[in-house]
Amino acid sequence: MSQAKMIDGVAVAKQLREEVSRRAAALAAKGTTPGLAVVLVGDDAASAVYVRNKVKACEQHGLFSTLDRMPATVTEAELLERILQLNADPKIHGILVQLPLPAHIDSHKVIEAIAAEKDVDGFHVANAGALMTGRPQFRPCTPYGVLKMLEAYDIPISGKHAVVIGRSNIVGKPMALLLLEAGATVTVCHSKTADLSRHTRSADIVVAAVGKRNILTGEMVKPGATVVDVGMNKNDAGKLCGDVEFASVSEVAGHVTPVPGGVGPMTITMLLVNTLESAERSARG
Repeated sequence: MSQAKMIDGVAVAKQLREEVSRRAAALAAKGTTPGLAVVLVGDDAASAVYVRNKVKACEQHGLFSTLDRMPATVTEAELLERILQLNADPKIHGILVQLPLPAHIDSHKVIEAIAAEKDVDGFHVANAGALMTGRPQFRPCTPYGVLKMLEAYDIPISGKHAVVIGRSNIVGKPMALLLLEAGATVTVCHSKTADLSRHTRSADIVVAAVGKRNILTGEMVKPGATVVDVGMNKNDAGKLCGDVEFASVSEVAGHVTPVPGGVGPMTITMLLVNTLESAERSARG
């Protein structure tokens, strides 16, 4: 059996980031520097790492970013007030509130408070609805990144059968909608799906996004299929791994994304793309 071809998220991200740098420089030359405001509440270690990477990526590619660090004790009202200030700031083109938020804050309310035209995560109900009707301002970063990876490797989507494992608002649902828009026949599977392998074995493309190790194994994959692993888990040795059993799947699949080095680098890249596009829209006025 030939080994699956690896989809290199680092390389695809690098290409897209170079384009962001070029377009950001062109925009800055006309007097607009794309700006991203990041809000971090509390001291969750993983969130702090994500935020640091997002801020760093902005600085490396000609965007500027501001970081609001708020204590876990901040009230919902104080957080909402800060978002309203950022909504009104013309220098800020994207606002990102790092999830999860402390239990006493309603994250739905916080996301809805962000101006839809600055919602670079694509989570606001107006953007989610616009995605549903095929006219989104912002596509959520992770599924958008998956689409760009498939594009970069010339993997056909139109007319193909795609299975999305997971139905979250952040990845599963928008991923299904984007694949649908690209012409795929889409099946969405999740924890209540009776016979998962019956669906995955007929799929040309499988996107695994449930946060559960080894949910997809080699015998569940159609030979030559493309397998995209969105999961972020730790294995028994404490190393980063995805939702897919990589060794067995890569013996059957045609293309597969590794973890790390697959979807991960794409997520922050698409955040830069969304912020840049927002700044371009606002510059056009």
